[in-house]
Amino acid sequence: MTRPVFVYSDELLDYKFSNKHPFNPLRLKLTYELLKDAGILPDEQIVKPRKATDEEIALIHSEEYINAVKQAGKGILPETQASSYGLNTEDTPTFPNMHEASAWLVGGTLTAVENVFERSAKQALSLGGGLHHGFRGKASGFCIYNDSSIAIEYMKQKYNARVLYIDTDAHHGDGVQWAFYDDPNVCTFSVHETGRYLFPGTGNVSEKGAGKGYGLSFNIPLDAFTEDDSWIPILEVAIDEIARYFKPDVIISQNGVDAHYWDPLTHLSATMKSYKTIPQIVKKAAIQHAKGRWIAVGGGGYDIWRVVPRAWSLLWAEMNGIDLNGPLPKAWLVKWQSRTSLELPQSWEDPDALYSPIPRKKEICEKNHLMLTRALQHIRNERRSV
Repeated sequence: MTRPVFVYSDELLDYKFSNKHPFNPLRLKLTYELLKDAGILPDEQIVKPRKATDEEIALIHSEEYINAVKQAGKGILPETQASSYGLNTEDTPTFPNMHEASAWLVGGTLTAVENVFERSAKQALSLGGGLHHGFRGKASGFCIYNDSSIAIEYMKQKYNARVLYIDTDAHHGDGVQWAFYDDPNVCTFSVHETGRYLFPGTGNVSEKGAGKGYGLSFNIPLDAFTEDDSWIPILEVAIDEIARYFKPDVIISQNGVDAHYWDPLTHLSATMKSYKTIPQIVKKAAIQHAKGRWIAVGGGGYDIWRVVPRAWSLLWAEMNGIDLNGPLPKAWLVKWQSRTSLELPQSWEDPDALYSPIPRKKEICEKNHLMLTRALQHIRNERRSV
């Protein structure tokens, strides 16, 4: 078995809406260079992505929508049509060559898939992916093409795989869920901040799938201000029980890191403790239930300086069995501190007193545990009836 692969090239940095948009591809470069300076990303583990073909993108997206994205990237899509495709909105504005930039992100995730199924690398990481809000004919929430959905359909058709999708982004993985809502060969699990407070407003525990896919959609909406002490135990229980129940051939995980306390767009209170533990939980599930096959993609994360590089580095470290702790590489800190007004963290860990104690902690934990119980109820009922 070869070592895990890291999918990266500068083409992935072209997915950029504007200099002021919160979805900033610089976070990919920051992570790449942090891993390099930490000495845990050797060249032989780096694989360049390929650009996805129109036919591959059409596994999920309509031809009409793909053409609209192409026209928008050339500045020739009429404004009257753009909004019907979710394009040129505040969240997902158009930018030059947006089809090409998006196709590279999709191709990066497909490159990760091919390395796992065809080149004996049991695990692969493509941080440019994770655009989980994209729909068949519409962009949404910073996401133009839904690379994870395309990759899942690709794995189904090419490798006849049963796929478990795990989404730990603070936002509900709606685009992936709805794409496979009635599919018996795809199981989706999303743990996220409750839609009462956060886009896209979906991901209720009652969303369980439909038709032949009923019972294979799992959602655990977390209360605002959820901390590590509630977040981690829920993931440990849910991921193990769901993987044991579904018996996947492969796991693909979306690793948005916007549940961190410092993230400016969400209301959760996770720390680096969670982002060190989440990949441990997913990796264990892959080894025990999916022949070790694990494809990981990126996702949300809008504190690009203090959170994203460290959290995604911890993900790569876990794939390689490396324990990162102590100070960050001095070379990385020196290079990037002058680029931001924020004070960069000096270590892989967050400080113990990152924020003041939350008065509602007990109530929040109880609400989250109730959601866990409701989400897994049908699994447990089936187990008791056997």
